[in-house]
Amino acid sequence: MTGGGGTHSEGHGPGYPGDAGVPAARTTLILVRHGVTAWNRERRFQGRLDTPLSDDGRQQAQRLAARLAGAPRTIAAVYSSDLRRAHDTARPVAEALGLPLTVDTGLRERGYGAFEGKTFDEIERDLADAWRRWRAREPDFELPGGGESLRRFHLRVRQTLDRLTGRHPGATVLAVTHGGVLDSAYRIASGLAMDAVRRHDLHNASLNTIALDADAYRLIEWGDIAHLDDAIDDATVGARREPAVAEAPRIR
Repeated sequence: MTGGGGTHSEGHGPGYPGDAGVPAARTTLILVRHGVTAWNRERRFQGRLDTPLSDDGRQQAQRLAARLAGAPRTIAAVYSSDLRRAHDTARPVAEALGLPLTVDTGLRERGYGAFEGKTFDEIERDLADAWRRWRAREPDFELPGGGESLRRFHLRVRQTLDRLTGRHPGATVLAVTHGGVLDSAYRIASGLAMDAVRRHDLHNASLNTIALDADAYRLIEWGDIAHLDDAIDDATVGARREPAVAEAPRIR
């Protein structure tokens, strides 16, 4: 897939996607997990339930917007899942960049069926077999209660990435989405199998960059939370770690 000349970031400092030296044919996706919610803290499955950001999550969204505000000519478009925890994270960013916010339902979280609304401990106790099979990452296991299989969800994410890059060839696009979507995107860009153990972070309000060069996705950078300081999801992250960098310095 080829693009029309790429984007530039004059005045935004080094290391921003779209800087000089990046191939013109590259289409860059900056993927952001929504800000933290109360259910993240409780280790409760959200899935497609429309939970709001917590106060900390709204603060994370503002810090993210402040970090990205200096690059209106670098980011060409801002997308969001239709779930409000993602939409309310994306809106301050779009406003800071002076760009419209476009909703794409392909960016929704995986449908977790009967898991939704329950904590990890409740599912392990009440739905033990389904919990075991989910933990084993069985690709074709349909989650009870109408949930998506891992394979079907992974295909949806791939189709969504292809749709966004197809709309903006050679440009940089930011999309606010969910942890499951980030996980699939990481696997698509890194070549990690969908049933392999996850060792990469899925930080709330983090910057995660992949790129499409020709017909192949590549991992550029992952887990950048430099803008968050202490306002991170400690229930998910545990301890702060440096982002895994495949190439290029962090976005400032």
